[in-house]
Amino acid sequence: MDIKLVIIIAFSYLYGFFEIFMSVRQRLMRKMDIIKSGDKASVWLLIIFIAIGYFLAFRIGMTRVGRIYHWNTFFAIGALLSVGGLIIRITSISTLKQHFTYTVTEIEDHQLIETGLYKIIRHPGYLGQVLIFIGAAASLSNWLSIVLMTIPVLIGYGYRIKVEERFMSEHFGQKYFDYQKRTKKLIPWIY
Repeated sequence: MDIKLVIIIAFSYLYGFFEIFMSVRQRLMRKMDIIKSGDKASVWLLIIFIAIGYFLAFRIGMTRVGRIYHWNTFFAIGALLSVGGLIIRITSISTLKQHFTYTVTEIEDHQLIETGLYKIIRHPGYLGQVLIFIGAAASLSNWLSIVLMTIPVLIGYGYRIKVEERFMSEHFGQKYFDYQKRTKKLIPWIY
């Protein structure tokens, strides 16, 4: 097996373990009580779409169908996207601190965070994850892998963002509407 493929798979597993660790840690250390949930199963739907993306991307990535024969170039691009996405993800979680939750919920003393990356975009954590997933697919050096990862992941995050934005609008009202006017959803200065 090619060393690059081993690295891609290892990174994917390590990242998955990181998210599981953070989720368990959050539950164990939760100091604030959950007041209201508005998740509408979006976390489970998101996990399903990510799993579908990974399955399809790696399944087709192991074949010659869609192969791009610039393996080193795409491996490097994918690695940079994944590392950049991981940095964005960790930074966004660090900025939210105790306000970070894996499910869409209102917690005790809930606040709208508008510092750090949240000054420019409303969902930097999701941007980080999307970059990680697209980077993993790009590093397989297969254009079909990139497409088959990107479509389900964007569908999952599209739904998740819609649920979260509706919930935040209901909770914060005009303050959140003003925040929406000042910021972009996912991609700085664009979308």
